[in-house]
Amino acid sequence: MTDVTDLIELIALKEIHPAQFEGFSKTVGSPNVFGGQVLAQALNAAARTISNKRVLHSMHSYFLEAGDLELPIIYTVNITRDGGSFSVRRVTAEQNDVTIFILSASFQNQEEGHNHQISMAEGIKQPEELMGWSEILEQFGEVIPKKMKSFLEVDRPVEFKPVELVNPFNSEDLPAFTNVWFKLKGDASHLDLALKQQILTYVSDYNILAAAMNRHASKAHWGNTQTASLDHSMWYFRDFDFDDWMLYSMESPNASGARGFAKGNIFTRDGKLVASVAQEGLMRPKN
Repeated sequence: MTDVTDLIELIALKEIHPAQFEGFSKTVGSPNVFGGQVLAQALNAAARTISNKRVLHSMHSYFLEAGDLELPIIYTVNITRDGGSFSVRRVTAEQNDVTIFILSASFQNQEEGHNHQISMAEGIKQPEELMGWSEILEQFGEVIPKKMKSFLEVDRPVEFKPVELVNPFNSEDLPAFTNVWFKLKGDASHLDLALKQQILTYVSDYNILAAAMNRHASKAHWGNTQTASLDHSMWYFRDFDFDDWMLYSMESPNASGARGFAKGNIFTRDGKLVASVAQEGLMRPKN
């Protein structure tokens, strides 16, 4: 995938029956289906069963099995509830009749109410001051670890610019946080809110476990640690546009039991809090 058009095509599922859809996969550089893809596709399936203009405000999910890149994914939506203000959908994703993923999502009538948010951290370097993944690959491709190089070489519809550039050869523990600017490639105008939320969810599965890995960087890295998303939750607060860079600010309060927990906030460049994320991921040292 090279731009947002390819990403939209990936997310938009084929309807098989009412409340049942089929999706395909694209690699992001790992041997299994990318968690963000399944998250976004499942939300696409859920949203396709909402006919009362209610807006997604939260979702909670579990990754049960590694997805096979070569097999289609069948998404079945259970219309759990349509209440006076909220609608709830439960989505099951299967390959070869094996459940690989489950998600529940809640949609709400658009309402007015009290309003507050936390502020974006001050002093964050702007994206114009930073190198993107493609620039990092171009400048350091000959010296960075082979696995990292292979990951960076994959074409993506999103450009990422890490604020804190980590040297993979420095064996020292780092603070348990990371900040990354991101921007879609291509024309992202004229997207409806549901699709913007699905794309944002796709992006939210990138980078977040790095906040937990940083705290153990003196001994843990992507080459000697088995990692995988275990669960993923997200809350959506405000409408937004993808016409500028957005900041994904992540931190890890805990790692234990071969799992790392991280949470994140996504801001527009002018500081509007768009969404919050929480994820626990496998972080198992390899022998």
